[in-house]
Amino acid sequence: MKTAVVILNWNTKDYLREFLPPLLGSLEGMDAELIVADNASTDGSVQMLEEEFPMVRSIVLKENFGFTGGYNRALKEVDAEYYVLINSDILVTEGWLEPLVEWMDTHPQNAACAPKLRSFYDRDRFEYAGAAGGMLDAYGYPFCRGRVMKLTERDEGQYDSPADVFWATGACLLVRSSMWKELKGLDERFFAHMEEIDFCWRAQLNGWKVSVVPSSLVFHLGGGTLPATSPRKLKLNFRNDLLMLENNLSKSYVAAGSAPEGAYRQARALIFKRKALDLMSAAVYLGQGKFKFFRAVLEAHKEYRKMRKVASVDDLKMYLSTLNGERRTIDGWYPRWIVWDAFIKDVKIFDYLRRYEDSH
Repeated sequence: MKTAVVILNWNTKDYLREFLPPLLGSLEGMDAELIVADNASTDGSVQMLEEEFPMVRSIVLKENFGFTGGYNRALKEVDAEYYVLINSDILVTEGWLEPLVEWMDTHPQNAACAPKLRSFYDRDRFEYAGAAGGMLDAYGYPFCRGRVMKLTERDEGQYDSPADVFWATGACLLVRSSMWKELKGLDERFFAHMEEIDFCWRAQLNGWKVSVVPSSLVFHLGGGTLPATSPRKLKLNFRNDLLMLENNLSKSYVAAGSAPEGAYRQARALIFKRKALDLMSAAVYLGQGKFKFFRAVLEAHKEYRKMRKVASVDDLKMYLSTLNGERRTIDGWYPRWIVWDAFIKDVKIFDYLRRYEDSH
């Protein structure tokens, strides 16, 4: 099989019922199969699939392993050249898959690619989770071409050329199965949120590219599992951002030419600054009376301290030996603090970022 399109479902029966028919229709005539992996749903999702979509293959997991563990386990049971990780709340458009497969066929250096994401509710506006491809700022804050903080742009064709990016959204992500196995899938410590950014960063450190292919378009409803106002979602984002920095930051300095000892010190200093910024955010939540958010940040740091795996200088020397004298540039890495720039420039931040991207 060329392409396996895999939905990881957890209690989204109604979304499956709404969005599976157009997804199935879009795959007709292609060397592709649709699979739903169920993360121990309790809403009758499995029974509904058996009754209403018997043509769809199901993989039933015994417990909720999260986004990371669920996909890691499900894809071990799938034999395909390409995997598409796609959310149950994605509305695809006609011909959305072909450009992604063609891009990977003609760009063997690519680990992954993603379509352009627009909002299900406001069809002309980019969607928060992925927009037109992801970037990362100097302190580990993710944002997108077309989405910065809570600001989103209208799609007026400004990102209609394919581009190499830092990360592509896990809401709809095509990955090369050989690369997936090379990286051993997603980091299961993350459970959910930020895992695709970590995955794309690790791919780039291994010499691969990540791209957005805007000739492919999907619409994302968003917030189907955890709403934006969830303290648990906030905790996962703060915790996993720090885990992601621990996984990749020091190696990125080595890839750029720093000696392992210096890269180690650089990473420790940057992560210290990021933790200080997190505590500033916690103080703001406390001042606003958002006590659950305040506690979520503190819990995130506590869990991070228990879960982190710090790359030692010896680890960095080993990584350096794999580069064979080559330097690797990480695409989509923004050298400033996006939070401050967005505060100062407001909606003009998008024009500023496009000028920055054009000049680099």
